[in-house]
Amino acid sequence: MSTSGELSFDVIIPARYASSRLPGKPLAEIAGKTMVQRVYERASESAAERIIVATDDERVADAVAAFGGQVCMTRGDHASGTDRLQEVAAKLGLAEARILVNVQGDEPLIPPAVINQVAANLAQNTAAGVATLAEPIESVEDFLNPNIVKLVCEENGLARYFSRAPIPWPRDAFARDRTVLPAGVHPRRHIGIYAYRAALLNLFVGWPMAPLEQIEALEQLRFLFNGHAIHVADACEAVPGGVDTEQDLARMRSLFH
Repeated sequence: MSTSGELSFDVIIPARYASSRLPGKPLAEIAGKTMVQRVYERASESAAERIIVATDDERVADAVAAFGGQVCMTRGDHASGTDRLQEVAAKLGLAEARILVNVQGDEPLIPPAVINQVAANLAQNTAAGVATLAEPIESVEDFLNPNIVKLVCEENGLARYFSRAPIPWPRDAFARDRTVLPAGVHPRRHIGIYAYRAALLNLFVGWPMAPLEQIEALEQLRFLFNGHAIHVADACEAVPGGVDTEQDLARMRSLFH
């Protein structure tokens, strides 16, 4: 691991064993290593001072310890990865200003550069409580897909809204033709990597689920609902998709051979 000037942050990798769509996902084997080790190794190439796997399962903890990684055991009843992050921050006694980057435990090809990018963006944008990343949407199929989260931002890069709906909706162009994205419309998809300050995580776990969050099933809306800005930038490198299904796992394995 390297250090990068004044930028100082930790990476937390939430790794639940009991994934509903792919049980045991963190321990899935990819070219001779577990998925959680693959993610940990990518994070280790970033500027993070520490990488910590947060899990509620001893099998995952044992696997991480076996390759020399750091583990923090967390409760099994967390509603989200954000709640699990907060427990890690509390257990480690982190300062309120400490920056934590949440790297999903099912992204074994996460580029280290985007981990550094999202941490630096939060450090540089003090008006924001959270930083995250996005990328352009290139096809009308992705734009209309509710599993792909869209977002719109202000000119200063702060998010206005996240939605599973296609936003912004090109009213006049789509009245004529919905088979292609019209010229001049540049929708963006959300990439699920986040940087937080520990103080805001402490607030987050005390807030009830927001109405918009319940409707859209998007926990980042809880921050906006409670008046905390989210900074968004386009990722500096392409971020390959994560692993949610057996088909995703097969695709990921093929990329490592």
